[in-house]
Amino acid sequence: MRSSVLILCSIIVAAACFVNKAYAEEHKYIGASKCKMCHSSDAKGNQYKVWAESKHAKAYETLATEEAKKAAEKAGLKTDPQKSPECLKCHVTAFGAKDDLKEASFNAADGVQCESCHGAGSDYKGLSVMKDKQQAIAEGLVIPNKEICVKCHNPESPNFKEFDYDKFYPKIAHPRPKG
Repeated sequence: MRSSVLILCSIIVAAACFVNKAYAEEHKYIGASKCKMCHSSDAKGNQYKVWAESKHAKAYETLATEEAKKAAEKAGLKTDPQKSPECLKCHVTAFGAKDDLKEASFNAADGVQCESCHGAGSDYKGLSVMKDKQQAIAEGLVIPNKEICVKCHNPESPNFKEFDYDKFYPKIAHPRPKG
């Protein structure tokens, strides 16, 4: 009996160490304000401006509109859309992520931010990492594709309209200029 307890305790400690290691390797959300620091010059494509002028940047704000409240009610939701998990999961970056995975610079009210499409940026935000695309990907950078978009742009949304990735992606594209 005593050896069984000792073995069980050893397994629990080993599992806790494994979980803590995996947890420590999670990337943290830094927020669009941090992305702005490097992605706001015209020479680099002014990606921040493209985002700031997009519907993605206003996604959380739209949940406060009468239209959003009516859509939530029609969908059977009993809570304010700005507090409803069913709405926030697509209108706020990092919804559902643990608070310790959000740096102080992160502001959920900034809506669908860079990291919704590009992954949490704490480990790839540095210039030395960003200069090497493969290293940035290894550090958590995600190259957006249709599969990422349709996680939210799908029939589950009460305002869903047919989503044509090839038509809509160019409206939010923000490539870095060549040269």
